[in-house]
Amino acid sequence: MSMTLTVKPTLVDRIVPNSFAADIALVIGGAALTAIAAQLSFKIGDNPVPFTLQTLAVLLVGASLGSVRGLLSMALYLVAGIFLPVYSNGAHGIAELVGATGGYLFGFAVAAYLVGLLAEVKFSSHVAKMLVTSLVGTAAIYVLGVSVLSFTVFKGDFGLGIKYGMLPFLAWDAVKALIAAGLVPGAWALVKKVKGE
Repeated sequence: MSMTLTVKPTLVDRIVPNSFAADIALVIGGAALTAIAAQLSFKIGDNPVPFTLQTLAVLLVGASLGSVRGLLSMALYLVAGIFLPVYSNGAHGIAELVGATGGYLFGFAVAAYLVGLLAEVKFSSHVAKMLVTSLVGTAAIYVLGVSVLSFTVFKGDFGLGIKYGMLPFLAWDAVKALIAAGLVPGAWALVKKVKGE
């Protein structure tokens, strides 16, 4: 009996042989993609939250790998960041997990899981549905991110948390959601075409 993670069919299940080794490779690959996306970052003014491509990576990982592997991939990313400089701008350490942007980091895990769940019920193969999926994932990141930012930096002031941790990023994250809504269904269409479906 082979050991594999219990997942429902997702995009990668259509193209990668089902095995425990493949699952491990996919989880590591998703974490690596997020780490690379984290290094493509910049800040504006004194805002403690950077602009990155992490959200896009999280959406792609969740939609492609599904709930279990997506969650494990982000959990691996969080753990790796304790020891390795894989968070935005090469940051690392436990302080990052409990600091201003820690909520966003934990939000990645929740978002990947939710996006993965939706992908498992065919919410990733159609542009409109994938857009909804992307918005759900992004909202989860905002909820945790803004909440932690509000308490750690603004002493519980959610108004300031929203002002600095959400409003400046809405357009940026909308673009990433649109990219994900194009890429994942496009990949599905390509796979179906190759398989003659």
